[in-house]
Amino acid sequence: MKNPLVIFGSGDIAQLAHYYFSTDSDYEIVAFTVDADHIKASEFCGLPVVPFEDVAKEYPPDSNDFFVALSYSKLNKVRKEKFLAAREMGYRLASFVSSRSTVLNEGKIGENCFIFEDNTIQPFVEIGNNVTLWSGNHIGHHSVVRDHTFIASHVVVSGGVDIGEQCFIGVNATLRDHIKVGDRCVVGAGALLLADAEPEGLYIGTATARSELPSTRLRAI
Repeated sequence: MKNPLVIFGSGDIAQLAHYYFSTDSDYEIVAFTVDADHIKASEFCGLPVVPFEDVAKEYPPDSNDFFVALSYSKLNKVRKEKFLAAREMGYRLASFVSSRSTVLNEGKIGENCFIFEDNTIQPFVEIGNNVTLWSGNHIGHHSVVRDHTFIASHVVVSGGVDIGEQCFIGVNATLRDHIKVGDRCVVGAGALLLADAEPEGLYIGTATARSELPSTRLRAI
């Protein structure tokens, strides 16, 4: 018998959570919940949507687990707030770890983590609570990813890196070994980080400029 699970959210991330938990976990989704003033329909993915204010009465914490399916809005602040609120209600926060990822860190993964397919988590890595690892990342040995951080796809985190709380690491970013990324940092898509990043730092990669030569002038294509 599968464990009943309530998901917070009714957007794309919640729909993905429904798919992943339903197809690759021991959980059965029984309902969705959002704040009462954000309810747009009574059902989502064919399941009831209940006000967050009433969820503990309708789906009690002693018989249901909980997952907060939100993105990195406001530097992960919203997801953090709902995670803490659900924990305060007494819910056990479930994590999803894809069976198609390579996890070699003896399960040192916190609550409410969302770890997609094709992630490689090397030995001695520590993943905190409420962390999202989108698909295809490399998290190098002895690295730490602290609470409420969001790492997008195809990020390379080298060995011994310490990533602080509420950070956002963008697609294809590269972090060299043994550096420290302070809390609430944003490392943009394609950025290369070679030294420590101070808290609340913003590091943006260089975008590729358009060539003066138009595509129609290329002879080989």
